[in-house]
Amino acid sequence: MSSKPRGPLKISFERKTIRILIDAIAPLHQIAVAVKKGFKYRQICSSIRELGIIEPPVVVRSAHAGKYLMLDGHLRLEASKDLGHTHLVCLIATDDEAFTYNKHISRLATVQEHKMIMRAIERGVAEKTIAKALDVGISTLRAKTQILQGICSEAVELLKDKQVPVHTFTALKKMAPIRQIEAAELMISMNIFSKGYAASLLASTPKEQLVDPGKARKIKGLTERQMDLMARESASLDREFKLVEQSYGGDHLDLILAIGYVRRLVANPRIAKFLERNYEDIYAEFRRLVETTQSAA
Repeated sequence: MSSKPRGPLKISFERKTIRILIDAIAPLHQIAVAVKKGFKYRQICSSIRELGIIEPPVVVRSAHAGKYLMLDGHLRLEASKDLGHTHLVCLIATDDEAFTYNKHISRLATVQEHKMIMRAIERGVAEKTIAKALDVGISTLRAKTQILQGICSEAVELLKDKQVPVHTFTALKKMAPIRQIEAAELMISMNIFSKGYAASLLASTPKEQLVDPGKARKIKGLTERQMDLMARESASLDREFKLVEQSYGGDHLDLILAIGYVRRLVANPRIAKFLERNYEDIYAEFRRLVETTQSAA
């Protein structure tokens, strides 16, 4: 089967970063006072102060010569202003869809942050310097270095690109490897990685799947009997979920084919006119279905 040759790849950024006067960069939104009082903003300021800007902000050229619009990096721009900087090294976006840039940004995941810290320590960077750059205490930094101890490699691989709270890993460490993998898969399928959800998974874990089966589970607000009941119900839900998961692909394909068929019906003027004249309610539902799927595409 012959394939149509692809055209050259389109570069979404200019090839070189440039140093821009901060006053020439217009933000697309203002940073709220509450945000500037938050931990993340303090961490960015601390990192810039200690190491400079590692990931250049992204701007797009304005219609006015010498002016730019900030696409990604509003916090870094504001922090640079507060630190007294006058210039900022930026990437220049050329993509027509530059204003949706933030949708495609992949933030540093917990596992990736851990590996970055460990790599810095291996290269001889002092703990104090790393902690200052991340705006955390030495004890917190050391906790971050130990976050994956007791987590099996399969679970780490599953969660490597996810934003996972430290306390979630603490709950996982109390589970045996096979249960860690199950818990990670459940968190991914539900797209929930919170401490509370991890605690509920721990509470519903059978004793034989705990690292220390003889140690009493202590979950605030739950008795041992309630946790045993949760474990049985969770096992039942897991089985039902896997059955639904097995049929999901086929059901999804059937739905796509059905929507495509309805779209072709509505797009045919003769059929559309016939349906509108004789089956007004059905035609209205068909139109609504087509419009909804088009807007969601």
